[in-house]
Amino acid sequence: MSLYPSLEDMKVDQLAQAQLAQAAQASYHSTADAYPVSAPPYPVSPASHPVTGDKYANLYPHLDDYMGLQLYEHQQHMPSTAVAVQQYQVSVPAVKPTTMVAPLSSSNLGLARAQVNHGLREVILCKDGKGRVGLRVQPVNKGVFIILVQKNTPAALAGLRFGDQILMINDVVVAGYSMDDVHKLIKKANPERITMVIRDRPFERTITVHKDSLGTVGFGFKNGKIINIVKDSSAARNGILIDHNLLEINGQNVVGLKDKEVSAIIKEGPSPITVTIMPNFVYEHMLKSTASSFIKKTMDHSVPDI
Repeated sequence: MSLYPSLEDMKVDQLAQAQLAQAAQASYHSTADAYPVSAPPYPVSPASHPVTGDKYANLYPHLDDYMGLQLYEHQQHMPSTAVAVQQYQVSVPAVKPTTMVAPLSSSNLGLARAQVNHGLREVILCKDGKGRVGLRVQPVNKGVFIILVQKNTPAALAGLRFGDQILMINDVVVAGYSMDDVHKLIKKANPERITMVIRDRPFERTITVHKDSLGTVGFGFKNGKIINIVKDSSAARNGILIDHNLLEINGQNVVGLKDKEVSAIIKEGPSPITVTIMPNFVYEHMLKSTASSFIKKTMDHSVPDI
C-alpha cells in the first residue's frame, strides 16, 4: 500500500493508474484481435502526445483544474518512468509501507526537509568557545525535549530541532531528568565530544497542502496557532486541525516568528507547502518557562540542508 503526502497526490495518482490500466487494456485487446496467436502477454505503452511528445500527457485529458490545482506544470515533472514500471511490469514487487508516492509533490524540497520519521539517531556534539552547545530543554511527561536550538551553534550544526526528544547523553538515560539536571550533565561533559541519542520529534506531524489560485493554503493562524480552516480548501481536505501550533514551514523553523513573517514564508514558498504542527497544549507546556522574546532573538530559523 502506497503512502501519499496529500489527498491531491493520492487522487491524481489513482486517476493516473486507472487511466494507464484502461489504456493498456484497450491496447492489449486491440493487439490480441489482430494477432490472436502471437499477441504479447503484456500491455503496450501509450503513444506519445502529438504536440508535447509526452506519452503520458494524454492520460490527463480533463485535469487542467483538478481540486483547485493547475496541474499541467506538475504533470511535466511527474515521475512517469516510475508510474510506467508499476503499470507495465508483468510482476510488480510489493510496495513497502514506508514508500511515498508523490506524483505532484515528489520534486518539492520542502517535503524532504520537513520529513518527520519519529526514529532514533545518534548525534555527536562539541562545545563552542564559550563552553556551550546551544540548546535548551524542557521535561514533558518524564521525557526531555529540545525547546530551543540557537543559531550558529553546535546544536544547530548537528541538525537538532525543536521538539526532538533526548533519550541519552553520554550513555546516561535522561528519562525523568529536570531541565537543570540535563544542563548540568551537558556542562560537565567532555567539551570535545558529547554523544546524544535523539528521537525525531515524537509530538509533531507534517501535513502537505497545495495552494489555490490565489496562493493561499486554506487556514488562518494567530501567534502561530491555527485558529480557522477554510471550507473545501486543501487544508480542510488534508486534515489540518485548529488548536495546533505551526512549528515549521517546508522544514524551516518558524517558532518565535511574527505571523506576518510566517505568512511571507508561506506566500513566497512554492506549492505544495508542507507544514509541521504540534497540539497547542503540548506546545504551551514546552514553552511555559521561556520568554517569547528570547526565542525570537536566539532560535535558529535557517533553512535546513538536505
